[in-house]
Amino acid sequence: MKSKNLILIGLMLILSCNSDDESPQAVINGEYIGIFERGENNSNVELIFNNGNWRGESEVVKFPALCNGTYSSSGNVITFENACPWTAEFDWSLILTGEWNYSLDGNSLILTKTNGDKYTLTKQ
Repeated sequence: MKSKNLILIGLMLILSCNSDDESPQAVINGEYIGIFERGENNSNVELIFNNGNWRGESEVVKFPALCNGTYSSSGNVITFENACPWTAEFDWSLILTGEWNYSLDGNSLILTKTNGDKYTLTKQ
């Protein structure tokens, strides 16, 4: 009888757990404008995140190289996949792809890459 009660209590505890935490994709969702920086150079950018999909534009052509794709996040790392074909006449390290560290503080989203590239964005 005790084991049945313990099982029943355990089952009730499991079922009563509520996961209200939003996924990182849902938290990031929205339209952001800001600046991309590489060294002394920068460009105005717009990035839109929507449930694991992204798209973007840059004021300067291919600096950075933005188009569209998907993203996922784990901890403070966001991983971008870029879905667009690119020509070979520019520095492909400017394509938004791969792993980036991110911090989200209110409406401020900052993306940084190990090479020093940085997006400083504000949610609209």
